[in-house]
Amino acid sequence: MMIPKVLIFVACFILISSCTKKEEKHIVIVDQGRPANDLVHETSPYLLEHAYNPVDWKAWNSESLELAKKENKLVVISIGYSACHWCHVMEEESFENDSIAALMNENFISIKVDREERPDVDQIYMDAVQLMTGKGGWPLNCISLPDGRPVFGGTYFTKDQWTKVLVEMSDLYKKEPEKVIAYADRLTKGMKYKDLITVNKEAVAFNTKSLDALVNFWKPSLDLVDGGQQGAPKFPMPNQLLFLLRYSVQNNDKELQKHVENSLFKMANGGIYDQVGGGFSRYTVDEEWHIPHFEKMLYDNAQLVSLYAAAYQLTGNEYYKKIIEETLDFVHTELTQKDGAFYSSINADSKTNTGELREGAFYIWTKNELETIIDREIELFYSYYNINEARKWEDDTYILYKTKSDTAFLKEFGLTQQDLNVLVSDWKSRLDTFREERERPSTDDKVLTSWNALMIKGYVDAYRVLGNKKYLARAIKSAEFITTKQLNKDGSLFHNYKDGRSTIEGFSEDYAHTIDAFISLYQVTLDEQWLVMASDLMKYSMIHFYDKNSGMFYFTSDQQTNLITRKTEVVDQVISSSNSVLAINLFQLGHYESNKDYSKISERMLSNVYKDIKTTPSAYANWLALYLNYSNPYYEVAISGSNAMEKIKELHSYYLPNILIAGATADSDLPIMKNRFNKDNTYIYVCVDGSCKLPVTDTERAVGQLLK
Repeated sequence: MMIPKVLIFVACFILISSCTKKEEKHIVIVDQGRPANDLVHETSPYLLEHAYNPVDWKAWNSESLELAKKENKLVVISIGYSACHWCHVMEEESFENDSIAALMNENFISIKVDREERPDVDQIYMDAVQLMTGKGGWPLNCISLPDGRPVFGGTYFTKDQWTKVLVEMSDLYKKEPEKVIAYADRLTKGMKYKDLITVNKEAVAFNTKSLDALVNFWKPSLDLVDGGQQGAPKFPMPNQLLFLLRYSVQNNDKELQKHVENSLFKMANGGIYDQVGGGFSRYTVDEEWHIPHFEKMLYDNAQLVSLYAAAYQLTGNEYYKKIIEETLDFVHTELTQKDGAFYSSINADSKTNTGELREGAFYIWTKNELETIIDREIELFYSYYNINEARKWEDDTYILYKTKSDTAFLKEFGLTQQDLNVLVSDWKSRLDTFREERERPSTDDKVLTSWNALMIKGYVDAYRVLGNKKYLARAIKSAEFITTKQLNKDGSLFHNYKDGRSTIEGFSEDYAHTIDAFISLYQVTLDEQWLVMASDLMKYSMIHFYDKNSGMFYFTSDQQTNLITRKTEVVDQVISSSNSVLAINLFQLGHYESNKDYSKISERMLSNVYKDIKTTPSAYANWLALYLNYSNPYYEVAISGSNAMEKIKELHSYYLPNILIAGATADSDLPIMKNRFNKDNTYIYVCVDGSCKLPVTDTERAVGQLLK
């Protein structure tokens, strides 16, 4: 198949970025003497950043696409997000350039998309770019026919490259439109074929032997020295580490457990973790977790709290507790608005003291600064945080980064743990005070339902293992924000919220993660309203997202019609896929409600992806968590009686990832709790698929039944 030269010309860089703190500095749009384009009416901080570009940007909507058809113009679809460093670079080089803007305005309809607001649009054009180039990333720049079918794409382009693309594509479409249309036809067919779900009609035996084979196939890609996956860049991937931790315990794999704990230790000590203010950056560019891409994303920190909570529950390691508390302090201080909702991210870029916009400027240090701030303990400080020639970054700057355990450091310098705690606390306080004088990176203050649900789950998991009531209060407050602001009377969810407005219909990820969060809230509060709402959201999902032919869920509902195809998200990336989360939700609700249909659908979904799991198990980590529910013992634990809450709290002191918790302090109509209440005693029932062992009143005895 011959493809016009311009259709294979591409320059790809996969580069990402992010966001802020205490005095929240949000993105401010300033009219620089230029007229505003249509984006001035949007709420997305990323779109508003482009509102005064000379490019005549439109937002993604039916009107923009209809205009392209009416004028028979190709469409530039440029996708990014507020915390993306290279998105800002391309804006400065190309989209603020008058001559390039004139070229775009004359020959194209140009549409700007916030990938976090419109993951549905991003998925489609990311697939197209990956099919064309084998690569992907942001900024994502696609050129499509007036009907939205893609014909060209890439990521970051220099000014000269972008100019060449615009000229050649517009000329080709004017002179030989049939070639462009034919290529769009073939590419769109390829995209639809790529997304086809192969229905597995054969029974799959989910057993420990098969699961062991999958994990053993995965193991060679693990970095047993520095943690995580081998190679760079280095992403935390919480769902992978959560699965590996659970698998290691349930299958007595000490080496794998050691790998997970080493990963957690290296990340918490690394430059990826803000050693002064807490919270994790998106990833590091090196293998040692040292040099981060400095953006801080809500979804990373939410999931990492859940991961460290599971590790603390298992090991009781106080260092994990410290990381949980510091990360949640960061989230509460920098990413939480007054009504309990959570902002999306904090930018990587901010200004230096000379006014230069620089990635990481807020977080990096010079030796002169450190010697002024730390003063007499400077040698201790340098040793603790690796301030030395070997760890120097750009322009003689340093990123705080630990490689020694506290035990080794104490032995080297003859200190006690109390001495070190006082020193580190004082160092952080002084550094934080100094840093407050710097210009803060901006906050993307839009609210996304799915990411907020992940943070609710993080707070619930932290409360579960630490017992801090303020964590539960924050989780409930955010959940109430979703039920009052994002939940409609017809049972549907909005995806976004900003400045009092919710404008985008929810995607399957919003339903999946909200259901998961509400189930988690029920498990720690025994308040059945959360389980009822989770059940209602699942019913809505079954009606509007479920594909009976494939047995999977579309990413977009049947109410959304302006896309060239409906995607089905199954691969677990840094956020678990909507289908894997929904499958686990169905598994749990099937148990709570004695709903065999839900249970069958969940198992069918897992069967559908089983062949793909065998090919790349690391890309299906959350699916493998569901696999564990079938291959290893899985228990229902129902606690009924006036002291049910106390028994639940006792149960949470154990690491028991293979149980479903239900409880009630009075009579309950919940199928799993029916006819179990006794006013005189609180009984704990340990059951497997409805078949129960003798009820006990002592939590320790119940745990003994689980561990036999």
